Amino acid sequence: MSDFLETIFLRTKADLAERRRALPLAELARQAEQARAPKDFLKAFAPAKSPRVIAELKKASPSLGMIRPDFSPRALARDLAQAGAAALSVLTEPHYFLGSPDYLRAAVGETDIPVLRKDFLFDEYQVVEARAWGASAILLIAAMIDDKTMTRLRRCAEDNGMHALCEVHTQEELVRTLNTGAKIVGVNCRDLKTFNVDPERTRALIGEIPSEVVAIAESGIQTRADMDAFTQLGARGFLVGTALMKTPRPGETLQKLLA
Repeated sequence: MSDFLETIFLRTKADLAERRRALPLAELARQAEQARAPKDFLKAFAPAKSPRVIAELKKASPSLGMIRPDFSPRALARDLAQAGAAALSVLTEPHYFLGSPDYLRAAVGETDIPVLRKDFLFDEYQVVEARAWGASAILLIAAMIDDKTMTRLRRCAEDNGMHALCEVHTQEELVRTLNTGAKIVGVNCRDLKTFNVDPERTRALIGEIPSEVVAIAESGIQTRADMDAFTQLGARGFLVGTALMKTPRPGETLQKLLA
């Protein structure tokens, strides 16, 4: 685990302990049962004429600082969905990405497409939280959790009607993740120690994901040419965040990527 992941893990663990005390798991599970039925995140990546994009609502990041000061999750979710996003990704981590559960709830309430909870998950309580907030999928980061935890959390997500996007950064993480039975695997080309983006990392790994597994290219995607190149290597979806959030009109930017 990198220093960054270790730092955020400890902070998230402390936050989780507070939330557990405030809301017992039994009550959280009751809220999850009453939440809107999840959309089919896996089905969102069925073959289509245009690329299947997970548009990310991201206010800030540790590497870039404030990305979008005028952050309006409802307006952004609505515009990106209308522009053709196959799914949305919403940051819920509050300290380093300035995310919030309220942003996820807003995106879910404003759209009719799947919404991914993007956070640093390592406990079943967080999975049930995602379901209670209306998410259709969760992110699991191979660099932060072991194989047993990844398998357990993925199955917990599936038991709650959701899917898991399992994120890898290296060859070793890819092998581990595929061995757990992951159905959706994302290759993130951002180095977790330096935060540098290297698309060659995606090019090296995306083609090694079996065709029966949905391959998602994450980070560093700026143009349609980037998506076309990764599609030829086997990518079936793309997670695009900063390239959208830094533009005045993210919806128009997405439309140009998909045109």
